[in-house]
Amino acid sequence: MKELLEVIAKSLVDVPDSVVVEEEDRGSTLVLKLYVADGDMGKVIGKQGRIAKAIRSVVKAAASKTDKTKKVIVDIVDD
Repeated sequence: MKELLEVIAKSLVDVPDSVVVEEEDRGSTLVLKLYVADGDMGKVIGKQGRIAKAIRSVVKAAASKTDKTKKVIVDIVDD
């Protein structure tokens, strides 16, 4: 899931080198923290959060294919 989120985020931002994804396993929950540069925050979130919602949907769909017991949370954090 980490690699998928990195690929999606890097394709959206102006500074792909600043994209960092941290993975934290909390038992039945997998938390993915996406760090981007301040100037790229709007590109990742989108108008009214539509792009962020789409990113979360894609990652959750991919996660459900691999492991149906894990819940995936995507947090977007500015650097």
